[in-house]
Amino acid sequence: MSISKQEKEQMLQMLKEKIDSSQIIIMADYKGINVDAITKLRRRMRESGSELKVAKNTIIKIAAEQLDLDGAKPYLEGPTALAFGPNDPVAPAKVLFDFIKEFKQLEVKAAVLEGQIISADQVKALANLPSREVLLAQVLGGMQAPMYGFAGVLQGLLRNFVYVLDAVREKKAGEAAG
Repeated sequence: MSISKQEKEQMLQMLKEKIDSSQIIIMADYKGINVDAITKLRRRMRESGSELKVAKNTIIKIAAEQLDLDGAKPYLEGPTALAFGPNDPVAPAKVLFDFIKEFKQLEVKAAVLEGQIISADQVKALANLPSREVLLAQVLGGMQAPMYGFAGVLQGLLRNFVYVLDAVREKKAGEAAG
């Protein structure tokens, strides 16, 4: 199936926009995966806030060249699907590696993370990280712990101050009565 020059230009512009606006672009070989499986993968990607696109390598190479991502070229052989993570670099990696457990044919080639090429093993390590929400919760918990301790110390100081004031009041009341 041949596509017109205008369609190629539209595809190129769309790819450049997606690449430019994504924190991570994962390149995967989808050889041997049927349309139903690809549809499932696309749905899972959307649910995670990510997106999957399939394009001709020649168009992907042109987009990579125009965006100074020449390091991606060696990975653009054979059928290539691109997983885009605009907001979270971990989400598309998790979805792809979960999908690989189910459909062995899918293979991650490499990725572009914040403009740097990373290997398939590094993408897998990224997929094993906790989600962004879990990491944020851990950071927040770490930040709150000292505050709780500080509040406890202040509360103890106030309590002791009240005890001292109460003792002084009782002493003065005893002196006034005596």
